[in-house]
Amino acid sequence: MTLSSQEQKGFYKLNWLQRIGFGSGDLAQNLIYQTISMYLLFFYTNVYGLDPAVAAVMFLVVRIVDVVWDPLVGTFVDKHDPKWGKYRSYLLLGGIPLTGFAILCFWNGFSGSLLYAYITYVGLSMCYTLVNVPYGALNASLTRDTNEITVLTSTRMFMANLGGLAVSAGVPIVIAILACQKEMPIETALFMGLGSLPAFIFMPLVPAIKKAVGKKGMFYIFLSVAIFGMAMLYCITKFLDMQKYMWLIYIAQFIKSTGVIVATGYMWALIPEVISFGEYTHGKRISGIVNALTGIFYKAGMALGGVVPGFVLAWTGYVAAPEEASGLPVNSTAWFNTMLIYAVVGLALLVFCFVQCKERVVMDAKDTENVHVSDLWKEFVRNRPLRVIALFFITAFAMMSVGNAAGAYYMNELQQQTPLAQEGILWLVAVIPALLLILAMFIISRYELDDKRIDEINHEIEMRHLNNNKS
Repeated sequence: MTLSSQEQKGFYKLNWLQRIGFGSGDLAQNLIYQTISMYLLFFYTNVYGLDPAVAAVMFLVVRIVDVVWDPLVGTFVDKHDPKWGKYRSYLLLGGIPLTGFAILCFWNGFSGSLLYAYITYVGLSMCYTLVNVPYGALNASLTRDTNEITVLTSTRMFMANLGGLAVSAGVPIVIAILACQKEMPIETALFMGLGSLPAFIFMPLVPAIKKAVGKKGMFYIFLSVAIFGMAMLYCITKFLDMQKYMWLIYIAQFIKSTGVIVATGYMWALIPEVISFGEYTHGKRISGIVNALTGIFYKAGMALGGVVPGFVLAWTGYVAAPEEASGLPVNSTAWFNTMLIYAVVGLALLVFCFVQCKERVVMDAKDTENVHVSDLWKEFVRNRPLRVIALFFITAFAMMSVGNAAGAYYMNELQQQTPLAQEGILWLVAVIPALLLILAMFIISRYELDDKRIDEINHEIEMRHLNNNKS
């Protein structure tokens, strides 16, 4: 069916400034939250003075709080329409306190205080939800066009990984500079940076790759690549001299990261699809609630990923290396100032995203009034593709959280640990993530919405709106 230009009002094309503006929101969040994901556990155990098991329990408690908080935020966002924009308003309303809490998380003024750690980490997580849930809904509210959403997602993930690279490779260097450390942690920065570098090569190619091999085919190929890279990483570290064959470790890390970045990056393009599927089946385009659900899914994965490293480190007898033996400085002022820099830059980028994004595809006012928290669970039950995405998000984010948290220990203190603790760190870096990716491959095989079906659904929705307007 060919629609007239009037009928295609929901299928907007965006210019590159708008696409980059949208992507800058993910860049901003990654500058802040990737620093938390990659280095907060290391900061707590090696600088702040918490026991790994205690930190693991705290990570779990914070995620449980999120399970209650996320649906409340999603419902609130869908029910209200602030004057600055239904979704984009929260980039500022949530971004300012998010910046403050991120900085306070790395303040060592109450060194060893578990209460202070809980207050600041819970506050940060709640503010992150207040930014991330509406930001996720922006993707589906800018356009219905599946090709445009693919480009938006590729742009978003390219910039997200730019933030990831700035964090993974940049944080060790910035901390070392601010701590006036003579020897720069180049190996750590390079290894961690390779976790994001493939994005700049492969994410721009995602639309062409998907067109060539299909949506599921792309997932299968790159998840397999990631598993192969993890197997390489384990075998090289286990059976060869790590220092002598560091170049092989870098290659393995690059291969692993290539698979992880493409597979987990593209999964965000599936969210607008399940939103449209829900609108098609029951008539409500509840973007905020669906993104609150996905927030619960990935935070459940992060809860698993956050708990596992702490408990594995505690179980295998990990002991923080003394300052002179640690590759990363343990200067608390340097950590605080580093987070200050990253958080303030992140806030500026959120403001830029706010300026460039404008919602065009949102629910009608009459539907907004009828949004309830219970819609979250109803949507989960009646939306089959959403349930598949739920399991995939949980598995994927558990894999990423485990691997991200373990990287700092792998490159800084592996040789200073007992054989059992070394094996535990190696399992966190390679074995556990690989097992989770095998499970993810099975889960994504159950996803039923291909591009042809999504286009049919979106055109049918637009025809319904046209007929309703005429009547």
